[in-house]
Amino acid sequence: MNDSTLFPDHGDSGTVFKPIYIGHVAVSGGSAAHGRASGKARSADGALDMELRMPKELGGDTVGPNPEQLFAAGYAACFHSVLSLVARQHLLDPGSIIVEATVALGRDPDDDGYTLRADLVVNWPGVERDSVTPLLAQASALCPYAKMTRQGILATISLA
Repeated sequence: MNDSTLFPDHGDSGTVFKPIYIGHVAVSGGSAAHGRASGKARSADGALDMELRMPKELGGDTVGPNPEQLFAAGYAACFHSVLSLVARQHLLDPGSIIVEATVALGRDPDDDGYTLRADLVVNWPGVERDSVTPLLAQASALCPYAKMTRQGILATISLA
């Protein structure tokens, strides 16, 4: 399967998406046949290999990570890397930056299904708030996770 099969052109912009990196993770259902409750997530390269568990707020046992925690980690890590790059471009030391992500799962009032909310908090000791604010905006414009949370994401769902 090639990249054009995996990522067909969705847009009317005339541009074609060209992946730089492709991460692939498969989730199985485990003993409960439920990816969130007893699933196992494994990346194609084996770097990620973990049991998934339902948080106790959803009736689980909280023994393992859940999808919201994994998304929060990815979002915070991506934003941190972009903000660090922007900081260096402005001759600032990014060494003390900490990005905290909070991802909440809740009911969607429009259709009674589920929806996510994500919030980031950046802690950058020793740097003035007024000088950081434009850098946060610049990082937000560049970070693919921040773009996704603002604009949505092109995605397909198909049967193998």
